[in-house]
Amino acid sequence: MKIQPFQFNMFGELTYIVWDQESHEGAVIDPGMSTTAEQKLLDQFINDHDIKLKYLLYTHLHIDHTLGHDHIAEAYKLESRAGSADAPLGTGRAQQARMFNLSIATPSELKIDIPLRDGELLPIGKENLEVIFVPGHSPGSVAYYCKESGFVITGDALFNGSIGRTDLPGGNHRQLIESIRTRLLTLPPETVVLPGHGPSTTIEHEKSSNPFL
Repeated sequence: MKIQPFQFNMFGELTYIVWDQESHEGAVIDPGMSTTAEQKLLDQFINDHDIKLKYLLYTHLHIDHTLGHDHIAEAYKLESRAGSADAPLGTGRAQQARMFNLSIATPSELKIDIPLRDGELLPIGKENLEVIFVPGHSPGSVAYYCKESGFVITGDALFNGSIGRTDLPGGNHRQLIESIRTRLLTLPPETVVLPGHGPSTTIEHEKSSNPFL
């Protein structure tokens, strides 16, 4: 499976496009575009690679990971999929924008069309994204693991040398540490970790050197 990250919005959030080169099936994960230019950049990439988007996926529903929701949902006629426990964050996007003093148009409510299930497999071509629940950064945080291609998209749960913040509404530090240790660090050590911000890393590297773990 192919992966392309895009760094968007004032938070430096990473949006991911993953796709299968044979079938051209793909998914967008955490669309964070906040400007027309960012929307056009993503659309152009999808068009240039003839990607047929099958899924609109979220690791969690904090505002920086959802700013591009309306554009993707409308332009590609996709239903949103996320952990159901994050539903209040989706419906409260306007409140989140005010909390961060964002000078953007008031975002609409983001309703989860299809709640994700822990362990669910989302086929893309001949490979799968496995849904792994990793609550703690937010109540409904999930990661997407591709066993065949050896990567996991962790959102804001696990970073290179760090972990997600837990001081936002619904955050739970103890729960996040438990999620990382039991759900992520148990993946094969060579698994590439693709976080919601910052550089990539590996499970082996974080297991051996992350000071928060």
